Amino acid sequence: MRAILSGLHQKKQKQELELELIDVPGSFDNLRVTFLETTSLTSITMPVTRIIDNNLVRVQMDPAKLQFNAFDQSEFTWQLFLAFDANEEQVILQVESEYLSDRHQLSLTSQFQFNADSAGMATLNIHIRQADDEFTVNAVNLVDNTLQITGYNKINNQKITDQKIILKSRNSDAKLAYPTKKGTLRGLFKVTIPLTDLPQDSIEDLYISYKMGSQPINQRLILARSLEGQTVQAILPGSRMVLIEKRFNNGIVIKEFPAPSLGEKIAAVPGKTHAVVDLGRTVQDKVNLRRMRFLFKSGHRPYDQTTIVFESFGGRQVSDSPYAIYRLFKELYPGFNFVWSIDRSLKKFCKQNNIPFVVRRTSKWVRTLEKATYWISNARFPSWVRKPNYVTYIQTWHGTPLKKLGLDIENVSMPGTTTAKYHANFVKEANRWDALVSPNDYSTRIFRSAFGFNNQILKVGYPRNDELLNSSTDDIQRLKAEMGIPLDKKVVLYAPTYRDNQFAEKGKYTFELPFSLDDFKKQFGEDTVLILRMHYLIANALDISNYTDFVYDFSSYPNISDLYLVSDMLITDYSSVFFDYAYLKRPILFYPYDYHLYKDELRGFYLDYEKDLPGDIANNEKELLAGIKKNLQQPDMSDDDRFMKFYKRFCAIDDGLSSLKIVNYVVHQIEKNG
Repeated sequence: MRAILSGLHQKKQKQELELELIDVPGSFDNLRVTFLETTSLTSITMPVTRIIDNNLVRVQMDPAKLQFNAFDQSEFTWQLFLAFDANEEQVILQVESEYLSDRHQLSLTSQFQFNADSAGMATLNIHIRQADDEFTVNAVNLVDNTLQITGYNKINNQKITDQKIILKSRNSDAKLAYPTKKGTLRGLFKVTIPLTDLPQDSIEDLYISYKMGSQPINQRLILARSLEGQTVQAILPGSRMVLIEKRFNNGIVIKEFPAPSLGEKIAAVPGKTHAVVDLGRTVQDKVNLRRMRFLFKSGHRPYDQTTIVFESFGGRQVSDSPYAIYRLFKELYPGFNFVWSIDRSLKKFCKQNNIPFVVRRTSKWVRTLEKATYWISNARFPSWVRKPNYVTYIQTWHGTPLKKLGLDIENVSMPGTTTAKYHANFVKEANRWDALVSPNDYSTRIFRSAFGFNNQILKVGYPRNDELLNSSTDDIQRLKAEMGIPLDKKVVLYAPTYRDNQFAEKGKYTFELPFSLDDFKKQFGEDTVLILRMHYLIANALDISNYTDFVYDFSSYPNISDLYLVSDMLITDYSSVFFDYAYLKRPILFYPYDYHLYKDELRGFYLDYEKDLPGDIANNEKELLAGIKKNLQQPDMSDDDRFMKFYKRFCAIDDGLSSLKIVNYVVHQIEKNG
């Protein structure tokens, strides 16, 4: 027998779930549905209230009862199980799902949604502590020279009244207000705004006002989904253009500006030429790949002299733990042969710094890899790179895992692969590693499960963090002077993660800082500066030209450890940088402004994000600024019990000698192999 969630019906303040039963046994009784919360393991059982026929049943539930204050949770994921008695036995079935609901607002600060997990089983997701200044709409489009918005006119079946959509100009205090009308479907409103009402060269943020009972409410409009499928561009009479954009916080922005002239359109033609060039490069890369595969299959013998190949982030950098190991090797054992595997763009850097290199995907690169005796890398080599049996491959990896990795990712949605293929390739690659460096017991357990790794783990800490433990106050002052950072000011480092959904179209990435630089400068600008460390794909999209007196963009700076050292506190979100920063025992503030979206749509976490972090969580800009003020007044976290509990779990084994331990490991292997 199977039970499938097939529908959801609103019954006043409650919801009625519809379950389709397949392959029903002859008779059964005591039919009920049990909800199991996956984090707290709390269970709630509800009786089936209606049996439509032998194959369709309904059960009433009150989502408000499926959230609680215990365990300090704000996210609840409930699995559904159908239980009944048949032939004097109790039968329990996990409920599958053919129904994916929209977001249902329970209150101003909570909402729920039915989904299906990667195995197709039904889940009920409830979010509480949602920002009370947000109102989610279903759609926003530019149609027939109008802006059309559709959304719900009820909250948990309670009608809201006097709805008005408000456009607030960023250029002035001007506001435009438009009452809503009944939508095409029951429960929906619709508003149509003439685009000719928009001021020229304006940027408008969208808000909504309404009454809930007698309470007046004002909120900003958000669209939780992407803009894909919406019509977001319109040309107006008089060569004007209107564009819909989404902000970092899902807020909706309407921009009005002059349409491109004919000359500007012609100037854009070279972009198409670039596309042709890119196509040519793609064809060339495919031909080169065949040649690389053939060269790797050719017979090679190792060099007579011990040769160690280093690579960092697929050749894009000379950095991280491989670089820390390389520097110590050069100091202690200069008689070995060292070669860096690099992207062609790093040739100038390597020449300027006397770093021996070979350019990836060349014949010399293949020959060097195949004739070397040791590979040291912090990321994966391509699967078609052949590893000879005389090569010892040491994988340093590149961070303590917060987000799920490898086999622990239940549903892989990357183009060109499937979940099964991705898992298989990950295990195959991981077990080419002869030794894997781990910073703590927590990571060791995850590496074993996520990588399917069965070889040697070197739990010695990350070599890249040796610098954090060995640098003096004088070293830090020298770094600040070299980087042009004022010696007499406090330094805040902002290093967020890169989001997979943060792009406009393929190859064109967008980013807007999720806080106001004007507000930051007003509150902290006299004695504090801000360092930005963004992902390289979005760093070029930042415009800080008006803030160069107190904002420093070090997104392209090669050694992030230097940025840790010169800063007095760290602000991050889901990036694993805080595991390394904790070595300094300086304050860390978490600013996950899109936590609900990121947790649901992107990869999950190993830690409980709301309980296990070594610092406070700021949910909005007001809390962020208050958190910065608090943390700058507490530069040393050694007396903070929560912080030190985290430190002992993740940082305690590292004594500042990780590089030496890896060097000694390699030298021991060399001596052992004669």
